[in-house]
Amino acid sequence: MISESDFSPAIGLGNCHAQTIFPTLKRSKPWITCQCEWLATPDGDELALLTPKPLSDDACRPLVMVLHGLEGSVNSPYVQGLMAELIKADMQVAVMHFRGCGGVPNKLPRAYHSGESGDPRWLAAELKRRYPNTPLMAVGYSLGGNVLLKWLGEDAQSSPLKAAVAVSPPMDLLASSRHISRGLSKVYQRHLLNSLRQSLERKAQNPALAQAMPNVANKALFKDFATFDHAFTAPLHGFKSGRDYYQKASSKPLLASITQPTLIIHALDDPFISPEAIPADHELSSSVTLELSRHGGHVGFIAGSLWRPRYWLESRIPAFLGQFRD
Repeated sequence: MISESDFSPAIGLGNCHAQTIFPTLKRSKPWITCQCEWLATPDGDELALLTPKPLSDDACRPLVMVLHGLEGSVNSPYVQGLMAELIKADMQVAVMHFRGCGGVPNKLPRAYHSGESGDPRWLAAELKRRYPNTPLMAVGYSLGGNVLLKWLGEDAQSSPLKAAVAVSPPMDLLASSRHISRGLSKVYQRHLLNSLRQSLERKAQNPALAQAMPNVANKALFKDFATFDHAFTAPLHGFKSGRDYYQKASSKPLLASITQPTLIIHALDDPFISPEAIPADHELSSSVTLELSRHGGHVGFIAGSLWRPRYWLESRIPAFLGQFRD
């Protein structure tokens, strides 16, 4: 079902770029500290699990897994803000760092990508093993949102999640890679690719890993996402090409298979995501609600005013998840 959001942009922050950038400028320093646990993965790597408070097996306090966006981490402002509100709502929180994120290079040549549903699926199984009576939910932002939707569609009725929310997910990766390469959106592309290059340079300090990866010193490979994904993402993660990766990792074709209550929050003025990526009503299962707003930018959704901003996502997400806590 597609519905119209009740979100209204803050006075002074109506522009999509202001919506997108403002939270990073206003909330640049993390304010919630977390404990970090490293879990060994079956393929010989590690995943970081970050929790603001110790977890417990409690049927009355759902555990919310949070999947951050491209080059994000537990310190990303949107993750920090959500953690604070989930704690206030008496929910438990666990943030998964995708491999190589958070400033710590992972151990294998491979890292993470927009279709990496295997790692959160494995982590969810581990959390259910530890806390079998605790309802498990998930929230994904941007890249993490696409991962979450793909995972839900792949697992369908066997999903361990009781409910889920995806914010600003690039559900059609090919269309979105083209969109972010045009106009002012290229500024975001450059920023993200610079961050990816720096992460890979840290990783390439390990000679064995450097030998197994494309040449990170070749700046031409970071020209745009299409070039980067063809040179790095595809070969390191078993795809034939960048185009093959975009096709197989996009969540849009799987939305009709989702059976768990799922909310997708998206703004029509998102500077990262092509309008072509937005699914039609017939492409959604009856369990999925696509909540569209005219404004909001990418993972922005700042209400109130420039002087008194209100981070609307941090009320909307707990309100939706709270419906399914019993």
